[in-house]
Amino acid sequence: MTRAALRPVDLARAAGVSTQQIRNYADTGILPPTGRTSAGYRVFDARHRDALLTYRALAKGYGWDAARSIMLALHSGDLPRALALVDACHAVLHEQRLSLQATGEALEAVAGQASDASAAPYSGMRIGEVAAHLGVRTSALRVWEAAGLLTPRREAGTGYRRYDPADVRDARMVGMLRQGQYRLAQIGAVLEGLRRTGSSEALRAAIADRRAALTRTAAAMLEGAGHLNRYVTDHTGAQAQVTAG
Repeated sequence: MTRAALRPVDLARAAGVSTQQIRNYADTGILPPTGRTSAGYRVFDARHRDALLTYRALAKGYGWDAARSIMLALHSGDLPRALALVDACHAVLHEQRLSLQATGEALEAVAGQASDASAAPYSGMRIGEVAAHLGVRTSALRVWEAAGLLTPRREAGTGYRRYDPADVRDARMVGMLRQGQYRLAQIGAVLEGLRRTGSSEALRAAIADRRAALTRTAAAMLEGAGHLNRYVTDHTGAQAQVTAG
């Protein structure tokens, strides 16, 4: 049975993109191979439309690079690789969830530390000592200070930085949050809230925001996997079906 022909503009309207993007997708293999008319124009059909919608849906949850790699694997006939890429993205999301939980627990503990000698070996630590104590580079401490996150006092005469226990606690928090991929502006809000209120309310809000973002990503992955499942079963002839997890 002959499939109804679709124009580039038809696909562009279906996905809300430009016709040039449709051509780019066809050229890079995101869409399956196309036929040509006698005049040299590409011939698209429902398979290309479904591939386009699948790619766009995948990108929302898995990211543009992963979505591209998944579609390229499918169109090269390598379903196992496509599924492996899906699995890898879910594994990364799972690790991010575990990391967020660990970060939250660790930060709660650090935020609860009193600003006394128990927070650091002693008062007045130099930058090299703090870096060694926390396992970070001195350059990182300088960057955080330049961003206004740390405010160590300066030694009279020499100008050397001196870190008190509260400064060490803050530096530890910054390091943990940076490992969790928080932006410097977000970290600043956390530290400001902690210093102003003496509580970790701002910290909890930052953790909650990140948790909500991961949930949105998981939901987008679920939607994208549904599109992928339909595309695989309807257009590739493969028996295996893509699951959402």
